[in-house]
Amino acid sequence: MSNHCDCHCDHDHEAQHGHNHINRYEEAFALFDLHLHDENVTAAVRRLIDEKSAQYRTDEVKRQLLAAIELTTLRVTDSQESVLAFTERVNRFADAHPDLPHFATLCVYPNFAHIVSESLEVEGVEVACVSGGFPSSQTFIEVKTTETALAVHDGATEIDMVLNVGAFLSGDYETCADEIEEIKAAARECPLKVILETGALQTAVNIKKASILSIYAGADFIKTSTGKIEPAATPEAALVMCQTLKEYYEQTGTRIGFKAAGGISTVDDAIAYYTIVREVLGEEWIKQGLFRIGTSRLANLLVSDILGEETKAF
Repeated sequence: MSNHCDCHCDHDHEAQHGHNHINRYEEAFALFDLHLHDENVTAAVRRLIDEKSAQYRTDEVKRQLLAAIELTTLRVTDSQESVLAFTERVNRFADAHPDLPHFATLCVYPNFAHIVSESLEVEGVEVACVSGGFPSSQTFIEVKTTETALAVHDGATEIDMVLNVGAFLSGDYETCADEIEEIKAAARECPLKVILETGALQTAVNIKKASILSIYAGADFIKTSTGKIEPAATPEAALVMCQTLKEYYEQTGTRIGFKAAGGISTVDDAIAYYTIVREVLGEEWIKQGLFRIGTSRLANLLVSDILGEETKAF
């Protein structure tokens, strides 16, 4: 579309068009509290965990955490055989422990969606796929949308994409939002999780702005990290993201999900994130399945704690 103007006026329509786009995002940001200081966020989350987490060290909470797990395999060595074995371990575990909650999802690369969808026998477990040039998001939008559509075609029921962090840090919010919208369209009815890669965003203000942008562009969940860079998930990032979700809910009445992922490897880690979600967002987020944990290591530890004996099922 041409930006040429035939109105014989002196103003710059192209500049005005860009300015309007900038205003749109700044107006959205202005609806939220962006007066954040990193040191205050750190102090607040430490205080929250120190004062509140002990009450959640219960068997009931551990079962809720088990139900929130997105059991993940995202290794360079993944193969059809290893992903099939991964899925069959989940099937066997569910058969052996029908009294325990099932996982929320199995999360794999998109080229393995068909293997999981065809071999998974546990009712209620979703098939999540990373997509859109995971983990860097550095590829053509046509590749991102095609990859997403193929994953859905092959049986994915949830999609995890990565925010275009480079564009975001450059202030190109339009590109970030457009990509989320296009990938969401390609995902069709599947819930879309937008990974913020909070370790790359670095500041509380950036994390909050990225959360706002992702929500307004159509995210069904916002997620901390790919787990491929350091730092990955942090309680500080989780607190900022959950506070954003709370403000959005208070403004709109709509609940958006939260997923913590990357480096969550102990039961204490999981309880810390549970504490943040429960205290900031409330129990309804847990009940509605809007709290998730992406992990490949935590499941065995949680099951061992619940059963009272060491378990290495996964």
